[in-house]
Amino acid sequence: MGAERLSCRREGAVAHLVLDDPGRLNALSDAMLAELTAELGAIAADPGCRVVVLSAAGKAFCAGHDLKEMTAGRQAPDGGAGYFADLFARCSALMRLIRTMPQPVIAQVHGVAAAAGCQLVASCDLAVAAEGTRFGVNGVNIGLFCSTPMVALSRNLPRKQAFEMLVTGEFLDATRARELGLVNRVVPAGQLAAEAAAMAEGIAAKLGAAVRIGKGVFYDQLELPLDQAYELTSAAMVANMLEPGTEEGISAFLEKRAPDYRQD
Repeated sequence: MGAERLSCRREGAVAHLVLDDPGRLNALSDAMLAELTAELGAIAADPGCRVVVLSAAGKAFCAGHDLKEMTAGRQAPDGGAGYFADLFARCSALMRLIRTMPQPVIAQVHGVAAAAGCQLVASCDLAVAAEGTRFGVNGVNIGLFCSTPMVALSRNLPRKQAFEMLVTGEFLDATRARELGLVNRVVPAGQLAAEAAAMAEGIAAKLGAAVRIGKGVFYDQLELPLDQAYELTSAAMVANMLEPGTEEGISAFLEKRAPDYRQD
């Protein structure tokens, strides 16, 4: 792949992406954004990949944007307006890609997920965290309200809890993050990788077409009024029923055997 800040390996139908810039706490630098967007885009187009696990090297998952790069960007003649507009557009495009790609993305989180790093966790479809992990949208502490991270955060947490995090800059521990819905599971640090892998492998064993259809319609129906949501999901059920793998899954259930999804 030629990436310098991101490593990737495949284990069957599961892609494991590792943020690998620990010296900068895996900040979403210009290079990291580019590499992560390119790799996820390639995975999205790969029918052989069914699930993505996103983890990180070093002591933190992701510290957010690279503040040194942002400070340098301010030196442009326009005061940085052009650079900042482009930066946040590129970051937002990455977060939208995670939501719209057909494969579920699991965040495997440890250490700290701050600001845009917390946004990254909230943008993933699922999240497993190590005990002791801290989550925050703490930009307000340096005078920068986390407006773009707010989009993903407010779609995960109850409204008042999300706003409290945004205006106080305070961090949640992993247990509270699970209680509020930011993460699915919290495990001892030594079990983190195994837990995320087990979740990924369980999903990868399902009918790929069903998961792809389901992920897309899950998010789309959330934005619709009730009647339109049922119209959309009914159409999705029809499309799913017409998949050959679905016929195999139903037959296997009725015949009390394991389904054979090798042609999926």
